[in-house]
Amino acid sequence: MTALAEAPAPEVRRGGSPARPLRMLVGIVGVCVVAWLAANVFLSLAYHPEWYLYNRVLMAVVGMIAGLGGSALLFYFVNVVIESLPQRASQGLIPYAFVLPAFALIGLMLIYPTVQTINYSFANNDSTRYVGFDNYVSIFQDQNFWLALSNNALWLLIVPAVTVAVGIAVALFPDRLSARGEKASKSLIFLPMAVSFVGASTIWGVLIYNANPRVGLLNAILGTTVDWIQEDTGRLNSLLMMVILIWMQSGFAMVLLSGAIKGVPDETLEAARLDGASEPQVFFQVIIPQIKGTIITVFITVVILVLKVFDIIYVLTNGNYGTNVIALMFFQELFTQGRAGRASAIVVILLILVTPILIYQVRHYRKEQGQ
Repeated sequence: MTALAEAPAPEVRRGGSPARPLRMLVGIVGVCVVAWLAANVFLSLAYHPEWYLYNRVLMAVVGMIAGLGGSALLFYFVNVVIESLPQRASQGLIPYAFVLPAFALIGLMLIYPTVQTINYSFANNDSTRYVGFDNYVSIFQDQNFWLALSNNALWLLIVPAVTVAVGIAVALFPDRLSARGEKASKSLIFLPMAVSFVGASTIWGVLIYNANPRVGLLNAILGTTVDWIQEDTGRLNSLLMMVILIWMQSGFAMVLLSGAIKGVPDETLEAARLDGASEPQVFFQVIIPQIKGTIITVFITVVILVLKVFDIIYVLTNGNYGTNVIALMFFQELFTQGRAGRASAIVVILLILVTPILIYQVRHYRKEQGQ
């Protein structure tokens, strides 16, 4: 008994549980096999639809199973690898393991195509040899490019500002209604957001801008037979197409701005009114400064959308009648003209234009979070 009582206690390792190489190997093999299988399933959907009898429903089901099942298995095997490491290393790497697939997808879907597009912008039409800066020189010497760029600038000057202004207006006035009236009016204003750009363009082109006054509402009101989409005097057709985008995005602006306005403290408003401020002064000097962050967010979001605007012009004019924009010009160069090098160069230019806005948006968001 005395010997047993005096026996030393087993030593506990400070580093925690040791590594398990066999379990780690199983996890690594599992990750590789799952990634390989999932990638090949998606490639087969794209390149061999005959394997699925050209049945889109079957292809959708297979895609969902491969995506969801593959993600679950990938997380499982990554977790096996992490758990097979020594305890201290395992605890430190677990958070990264769960974000690793997301970062991998971002790299595959965003970073890799961006790098490849920049690479192809220095290549010839079929991307078989490099031609230096020839594509960029060709683009900057093309009058159609400068026309498209000026149209994008016009859209940028008008659409974001008008969208924010309309969003503020439609966020303010329904608040004066009853609760039921506010919900109904805001639902109707937000409804265009549920319509696709192609659908909205078709609706406006057929029912509003149609040259036949029996069909086109605008001509019926004015008593004219003008084909408004072809009317390029003063770029009127571009302005009319901007109305469609403003109509669609006003609901988005309204939702964010309405929430911001409701978040303004009532005490601030009451204090301003007690000091003798009129309602316009309360609005411009009290409400607007307090929702400035939301206004900037909405404005930048619409700016990015405008830089990429494509569907409306493609459906209504296909870039004719002086309405072409950069995104549509890229589509025409790649799929109509078959000039992959010039198309890639156009995309790179568009990326350069968007990047400063994205950087400003990120900095503004961080500043708002810091406050």
